[in-house]
Amino acid sequence: MDKKEFKKSNIFCFEKSINYSENAIVSKTVIKRETGNVSLFAFDKGEGLSEHTAPFDALIQIVDGKAEVLINKESYFLETMDSIIMPANIPHAVKANERFKMILTMIKG
Repeated sequence: MDKKEFKKSNIFCFEKSINYSENAIVSKTVIKRETGNVSLFAFDKGEGLSEHTAPFDALIQIVDGKAEVLINKESYFLETMDSIIMPANIPHAVKANERFKMILTMIKG
């Protein structure tokens, strides 16, 4: 993951701030703090994040394409502009049935 944050006081578009890469997941750090972070991801078709848990809630916002998010083995299908909160300590995963870009916001509490 890119350790540099996005520039402050600079207008940007999430969808245009990251490019897809064939057979890969690309990520960029938007903001990183002890209390949480915001990351931008681009998933190529067929890629994903395997099932795992996190000790804090995580918000996914789709900025391009469509994604499948599994929370406690239940599938949720999100499209551009859709969002979902993955609860703390509950198994979740992300699948790219087609290319998509998302913002992931994690707030530690």
